[in-house]
Amino acid sequence: MTELLRLDRLAVHFTGRRNWRGRRPLPVRAVDGVSFSLGQRETLGLVGESGCGKSTLGNAVLRLVKPSAGEIRFEGRDVTTVAGAELRALRRDVQMVFQDPYSALNPKLTVGESVGEPLRAHGLATGQALSGEIGELLEMVGLPRERASRYPHEFSGGQRQRLVIARALALKPKLIVCDEPVSALDVSIRSQILNLLMEFQQRLGLSYLFISHDLSVVRHISHRVAVMYLGRIVELAPRDNLFREPLHPYTEALISAIPLPDPVAQRRRTRIILKGELPKPTAPPPGCPFHTRCPIAIPMCREVVPPLEEKRPGHWAACHLRS
Repeated sequence: MTELLRLDRLAVHFTGRRNWRGRRPLPVRAVDGVSFSLGQRETLGLVGESGCGKSTLGNAVLRLVKPSAGEIRFEGRDVTTVAGAELRALRRDVQMVFQDPYSALNPKLTVGESVGEPLRAHGLATGQALSGEIGELLEMVGLPRERASRYPHEFSGGQRQRLVIARALALKPKLIVCDEPVSALDVSIRSQILNLLMEFQQRLGLSYLFISHDLSVVRHISHRVAVMYLGRIVELAPRDNLFREPLHPYTEALISAIPLPDPVAQRRRTRIILKGELPKPTAPPPGCPFHTRCPIAIPMCREVVPPLEEKRPGHWAACHLRS
């Protein structure tokens, strides 16, 4: 598989303003040394609890936030510090589908204006050509082109997310970062949007970085899955391998929380309940970041940070006790 995106020890730290005493607060380590690659036509699912740094990582890939350290390489080119015309060119190849379709569209613009905005901004179409492109994009996502003159409030949540996807497709990108794209939708609509994304991947050769806290959704759409905890990747593996035999205790706890369709199996399964709260990213614990909540932690876990190692072919985990 040809590599499209690679992150190498990527970090994003936020520093707040000084308080009235002139003291600057501790930096928030939202992303703390993340490395992985994403291939062409591949979907990498990124999962973890709220506040673990998933969305910040996605924003860093799009250069919506500035990395503090590390590298972002797109098609082999370092784009960590690009600006101006180079950053503008990158935005044509990397687009985003946001979480909330209700706030992602400008209520003062017609949906045709919103969908066609990337084409106008990059000078790719005007006049009749622009109207034709907008109509084709609407039909691609299952909406009639005649509705281009309507406003976002006239559409349902699922239809608005289709419009957001149409806007992301306007520039014919190679990579789309999907930040919780179905979490705000009804369960009955989620599968439609997921199937639409999978269809476009086959037709257009797209790659997805799919961010979600819902492992059931990630299992449906992803080829590989990365598990994130407190700004770090703690496990990375092909989808089936990870769900069949997770190696990190945190991944095991997440998978144990997925509801099973069989009520008998659901009653018999052992649920792993994690104690304690997610540590603050301003003051991560020493050693393994998960040791404060890990049910199998040993003294070594409190002192030594476990590296992300390839425990089995293609299966990476950051745990001292798993091999």
